[in-house]
Amino acid sequence: MHIELQRVATGDGFAPMAQTLTVRGNTVMVDGTAAEGGDDTGPNPHDLYDAALGACKALTVLWYARRKGIPVGEVQTVVERDDSGERSGVYRLSARLKIGGDLSDAQLRELETVAGKCPVHKLMTAVTTEVTTSVERMA
Repeated sequence: MHIELQRVATGDGFAPMAQTLTVRGNTVMVDGTAAEGGDDTGPNPHDLYDAALGACKALTVLWYARRKGIPVGEVQTVVERDDSGERSGVYRLSARLKIGGDLSDAQLRELETVAGKCPVHKLMTAVTTEVTTSVERMA
């Protein structure tokens, strides 16, 4: 997997913080909020982290429903963040999925269980992530 970020050039230099993020030919603007010194032209890294969880849950539910023949219609996912304890080591995310379609209560519970097992959820809660960073002079 190769993900690339590049600072956004403007007519008179560079945007304060804005980056274009490119993955498999898809581009997303990433920026800091105004309070962080950015122009708020896109989600910030915390937003992307939180959104990854919501997107994974929605995509996992859709994949599972298709496999099992569960008639899922629209899927709406809301992720709420409580970062008040982040500095002390606690970062809380709450994901709520609303699913359309003619579903029984048992099917909704089944999809809730599946959503709780999405790969990003597991990465955030059950896997040790090792990160390395290097900084090099640009040629």
